[in-house]
Amino acid sequence: MNEITFREAFKAAIVEALNNDPRVFLMGEDVGNYGGCYAVSKGLIDDFGAQRIIDTPLSESGFVGAGIGAAIAGMRPIVEVMTVNFSLLALDQIINNAATLRHMSGGQVSVPLVIRMACGAGKQLAAQHSHSFEGLYAHIPGLKVLYPGTIGDARYMLEMALADPDPVIIFEHVMLYNQQASLPEKHTVAPMEKAVIRKTGTDLSIITWGGCLFKALDAAEQLLNSGINAEVVDLRCLRPLDRETILDSVQRTHKALIIDESWKTAGMSAEISATIAEQGLWYLDAPIRRVCSKEVPIPYATHLEQASLPQVAEIIAVAQQMVAESQIAMGDK
Repeated sequence: MNEITFREAFKAAIVEALNNDPRVFLMGEDVGNYGGCYAVSKGLIDDFGAQRIIDTPLSESGFVGAGIGAAIAGMRPIVEVMTVNFSLLALDQIINNAATLRHMSGGQVSVPLVIRMACGAGKQLAAQHSHSFEGLYAHIPGLKVLYPGTIGDARYMLEMALADPDPVIIFEHVMLYNQQASLPEKHTVAPMEKAVIRKTGTDLSIITWGGCLFKALDAAEQLLNSGINAEVVDLRCLRPLDRETILDSVQRTHKALIIDESWKTAGMSAEISATIAEQGLWYLDAPIRRVCSKEVPIPYATHLEQASLPQVAEIIAVAQQMVAESQIAMGDK
């Protein structure tokens, strides 16, 4: 298996799509001559030309709207929004148009649009460019929301998204772009709407996605040193949410720890917690716990930024506390 970076995986997926389907094109701010804010599309304008790698004006509402129109007309646009906070300028297009047109047309109109967004904290981009807004988009019926956290998903999820008749948003965590791993065979990658168990375990379920996946896996490996065998569930897709895999895992381990880089209040972790409480309460032998970002705008200073984010040490500490409290409670019984 070949070692590649996430950046290379995302780029290879775009190149494959462009080569395989003349309806596919990439558009967004600086995707062409500059090569993309995170260099994912670097050099593509030389290979495919300005008709298919399209530099847009600084108008998210304008070029997302153009992507929606192109999708309705039969094209397969890939729209890159430079950072997730800029997508707020296109909320009307995404929520009131892309997500609703199938419903409002009685099924006559499809919007096979893919929107890629860089997101997440860790690069000192401070309060304006460090958001984790996947929970916001996962709230919207009519959208599908993907968040690849492995090289295989970064490489192969785009093809699945382009084949879908509905609008799909793909989140790309900025701290993953330079990470390197072996590229698996395509047939080993699960369908995009399916959660995957990245590590099996018996003592608790650590449920996460995207940029927090490797923190969860690191914590799970270290927890083995203290005799705790944690299972790691990679959600991969936040809408539709694979509730069955979540509940199956919690039924085996009887404890649920959710890791979410977004804020705790009214976030994605709250939806997962509610799902477990509503449908899996009797599986639990400990309260559901969450490790999320602190309830502050993401700071600029490195030490404050890192202090505001979920970290491996905190995941380990909370997991150990959950297991210890569970053992005490079971002993009392």
